Amino acid sequence: MHKRLSKWLAARPESLDKDEVDWSFGEALAFGTLLLEGKTIRLTGEDTRRGTFSQRHAALVDQETGEEYVPLQHLDGARAKFLAYDSFLSEFAAVGFEYGYTLGDPAALVLWEAQFGDFVNGAQVIIDQFMAAAEDKWGQTSRLVLLLPHGYEGQGPEHSSARLERFLELAAEDNMQVMVPSTPAQYFHALRRQAFMDVRKPMVVMTPKSLLRNPAARSPAADFENGRFREVITDENAPDATRVIFCQGKIYYELAERRAEASIPGVAIVRVEQLYPFPADQLREVLDSFPNADELYWVQEEPENMGPWRFVQLNAQRRLGIALRSVAREESASPATGSLRIHQREQAALLDASFAGLKTDD
Repeated sequence: MHKRLSKWLAARPESLDKDEVDWSFGEALAFGTLLLEGKTIRLTGEDTRRGTFSQRHAALVDQETGEEYVPLQHLDGARAKFLAYDSFLSEFAAVGFEYGYTLGDPAALVLWEAQFGDFVNGAQVIIDQFMAAAEDKWGQTSRLVLLLPHGYEGQGPEHSSARLERFLELAAEDNMQVMVPSTPAQYFHALRRQAFMDVRKPMVVMTPKSLLRNPAARSPAADFENGRFREVITDENAPDATRVIFCQGKIYYELAERRAEASIPGVAIVRVEQLYPFPADQLREVLDSFPNADELYWVQEEPENMGPWRFVQLNAQRRLGIALRSVAREESASPATGSLRIHQREQAALLDASFAGLKTDD
């Protein structure tokens, strides 16, 4: 094995002891536990066995012989198969095939991962015709999972957005799940919930890029051993908050870092981990826990005409009776700028606007 991978694998047990489980290990723990419980797993996608960001390494290669070894295929006590393949660069064909596989083996957990979430637009016909509408049209259900790397890191318009807004536009009548988990443990529980759900629904997961290695985005061992997937993660450190910021994904960590660095009191940052089905009851409970809050914000990285904003705004008004203020990039025809300098300026402006008008403890 490559010496870097040897070191990487050796560090995994230590990460459990240190309560610093990263995204890749959290996923491996989900797969491993499901195999022990008899759930077949099929994972395919573009550069998926290695992982686009060199984070997964589902298949290890002997540097001298070229022989491949897939650790999860040799798990003691496993009662099901683990299948991992790299699919070719035709999203329409690949996603269509994997959707069909879920019909042939309804009990299997079948996952397709885009190299970058943006590339899923090549499979839009399959998503529109089958994933979103097949249950309503033909009573045909599927457990297919789409893993779509999503997040604004200044990589340009083709490597930033998985078009979250499109899935939310297609979501109706409980036809799918759309989520943006922010921790490895949340991802772990989402995968396990999907595998054991009695009613089969497709699941669209906006997965991270920079958070894969962000030390702040790690989970303690107890979060895997206990609990469940939480549709909303509240902020228990600011019970007297006068401003509540709702957000999802990577921007949470940037907001939390800015709040800590500037010593800004009176702000709670709440993560909405599942966008559809819309978690109205959980959000109402969170709102009730902040009786002093009179400023409610939705903060997102995407332009105002994209991302979750309009979906969240409508549901907040109709189902919660509240009005949210928007903090987002300006409306745009392109998902993101192609300039790293402009991206950084826009990102800083988002953080400034989120805390505007608040005094610091200094």
